[in-house]
Amino acid sequence: MKKIEMKAQFMQKTIVVWLGAFLCCGLWGSAFPCIKIGYKLFQIESSHTMTQILFAGCRFTLAGILTILIGSLLNRSFLKPKKQALGNIFKLCLLQTVMQYIFFYIGLAHTSGVKASIIGGVNVFIAILVASLLFRQEKLNARKIVGSLIGFMGVVLVNIAGSKVSGGFTLAGEGAIFLSTVAYSFSSVLIKNYSKDENPVTLSGYQFALGGLIMVAFGLIGGGRIEVITVSGLMMLLYLTMVSAVAYSLWGILLKYNPVSKVAVFGFMNPVFGVLLSAVFLKEYDTLSFISIIALILVCIGIYIVNKLEK
Repeated sequence: MKKIEMKAQFMQKTIVVWLGAFLCCGLWGSAFPCIKIGYKLFQIESSHTMTQILFAGCRFTLAGILTILIGSLLNRSFLKPKKQALGNIFKLCLLQTVMQYIFFYIGLAHTSGVKASIIGGVNVFIAILVASLLFRQEKLNARKIVGSLIGFMGVVLVNIAGSKVSGGFTLAGEGAIFLSTVAYSFSSVLIKNYSKDENPVTLSGYQFALGGLIMVAFGLIGGGRIEVITVSGLMMLLYLTMVSAVAYSLWGILLKYNPVSKVAVFGFMNPVFGVLLSAVFLKEYDTLSFISIIALILVCIGIYIVNKLEK
């Protein structure tokens, strides 16, 4: 019992939360340019939505297997979910993997990446509202709302810098991206609930493996095919697998020991890291500007305000 309490105290330290969450967001941010590079290596066209879903399904299936193997080595015994946790794993896989990414890829095929990123930034608000108003996991206060608004302003700025955001709303485009965002927000709250009785690494591993297989089936049925396979492509797929395995497992552990708002607000860093790392890996230096720096500052201020302790 004392060992468990010491672990909880360690995971609740501000420096641990900040470093852990920044690592997760840095990994997720690197996924933006690496997915684009992966598409080129596997010769997947931007218009081939079902092949993209198939590619994502392969990535998440491997991520689930990798998570279970690494977790088992660290735990010194094979990670096996409790019988009563199987239903929870199925719910998580539908929300965190299947619905989130299928809706995301369908939506991205019918709207711009800029609008998708801005709509995706709403996930922090939804996660905090769901945790506070539906699941009563924490209290909603002005500090959390103000901090989230400032962070969201940073997301909007980093995405519209040098871009034109046209109006309009379609169910297949912006609607699908919003549904993807809602699915992810609910999964963040549920994983906190479910991790009270089950190891969050176990939850992540098995929901990834199951969700990935469902996405593979969905992509194949929809006509998706991966016809070009190279060593460099497989290496990129392995990196993306590692990103999912490490980031989601660590994120789940942080959610287990901390309020949802304290962790979820770091999600504003994902598009910022995405822009910065895209500039490095894809040589999209035109995306970097003074506005991007202002956006990063706003996001950091928002994170600080939400995480600031009550007097």
